[in-house]
Amino acid sequence: METPHSAMKFQILFLFLLLTCMYPSVAPGPMSSYENCCLKYADVKKKNFWNIGKHAESYRIQESDGGCNIPAVVFTMKNSKTICAEPNLPWVNKAIQVLNKKKAATM
Repeated sequence: METPHSAMKFQILFLFLLLTCMYPSVAPGPMSSYENCCLKYADVKKKNFWNIGKHAESYRIQESDGGCNIPAVVFTMKNSKTICAEPNLPWVNKAIQVLNKKKAATM
């Protein structure tokens, strides 16, 4: 016959095992950085390049490793939107140059 004390031990052990199994699925780790990946390139017309150059605040380079499956340049706009662009397009390199000049001027 089971005593109330041993039943409580079993419940605590079961809860501990349950929480231990759930931890990897909720813990932040390398998988959390994959949320910011570009999965496809934005369809930006060449004439809109100047809008990106004027209204972008920053950019970052996305490599095609880990969970990010395409290389991209991710522009962050003043309204907090992001635009994912193909890195080898000429207008993308010009936009990067404009942003680098803006950054150098403020330093």
